[in-house]
Amino acid sequence: EVQLVESGGGLVQAGGSLRLSCVASGFPFDDAKIGWFRQAPGKEREGVSCIMPSEGVPYYAESAKGRFTSTVDNAKNTVYLQMNSLRPEDTAVYYCASDCYYYNGDIHSTTVDYWGQGTQVTVSS
Repeated sequence: EVQLVESGGGLVQAGGSLRLSCVASGFPFDDAKIGWFRQAPGKEREGVSCIMPSEGVPYYAESAKGRFTSTVDNAKNTVYLQMNSLRPEDTAVYYCASDCYYYNGDIHSTTVDYWGQGTQVTVSS
């Protein structure tokens, strides 16, 4: 059974930091591309980052560049998203997905993704 479990969300003041975790199981982790996406109330889901665990090279959406860092712990089948200098507009439910790609400056999902349940990030001003 494919599972993706996010954790690490919470309430933080603007300028603060959070580290999200995504633990994956049930599929070949090294061959996957793990993406972070977010969805704010009333807005469409948007991609944040995409990383292939076997390469460890992350790609970021413009909104995340310079502030967010995605890393991988292959021994734990875990992808992290370190978020610094958080802004109120970063408030959203953050999800990880089992597939993603980077194109034209954006992070995209595919139709065969598996998704986690999400973790809420709230940034107060």
